[in-house]
Amino acid sequence: MLKLMIIEDDVALARELCLSLRKLHYNAVAVEQFDNILQEFITQKPQLVLLDINLPYHDGFYWCSQLRQISKVPVIYISSRNDDNDKIMAIAQGGDDYVEKPFRMELLKAKIEAILRRTYEYQVKERIFLNTKLCFDSHTQSLYFADEEIELTKSERRLFARLMESRPDVVTREELMMELWNTDEYVTDAALTTIISRLRGKLNAICSEDVICTKKGQGYFIK
Repeated sequence: MLKLMIIEDDVALARELCLSLRKLHYNAVAVEQFDNILQEFITQKPQLVLLDINLPYHDGFYWCSQLRQISKVPVIYISSRNDDNDKIMAIAQGGDDYVEKPFRMELLKAKIEAILRRTYEYQVKERIFLNTKLCFDSHTQSLYFADEEIELTKSERRLFARLMESRPDVVTREELMMELWNTDEYVTDAALTTIISRLRGKLNAICSEDVICTKKGQGYFIK
């Protein structure tokens, strides 16, 4: 479920947007404190931001420029200001789109979907989700849990990638050992057992579930 962060000081509108977006199966959260929006963004880790211009402390232009220093997450301005200069400023500060208030929810929905497709479609091809939080990036052979990379050794990374390539089929121990030999790393049968055990331990500690399964007498597989 993608997270959308709403930066809107009109409490009623922010609440209405949250409810409408949740009905569309987004995880919508609204900012309540406007003095340190950057820290809230870092904490929430949203995939898209809906940003008003007229805000307490600093305006939306300021916060968009601050966000752009640390993130490329798409930003859609939602504002009652309809002057062309405001729209130009919004884009110049790093905004991706601009929706004038009042707006129809259907319009905002279409714009959100279009930007999310453009921004994240390439990641869908590279990233494979094993559950709601755990995903594997086939391009970099990296594992992520809740957008945080799981630290893996070179051997663990290569073995997990090999299991993902064959998922959900079983990969034999001989095939896994050959995979490491192909990268100039010699492993014994006992060493392979140790690597698999260590990798499982890391995943179980983070996910609290078995990710790598054993097919007795055959090998290992990922569901």
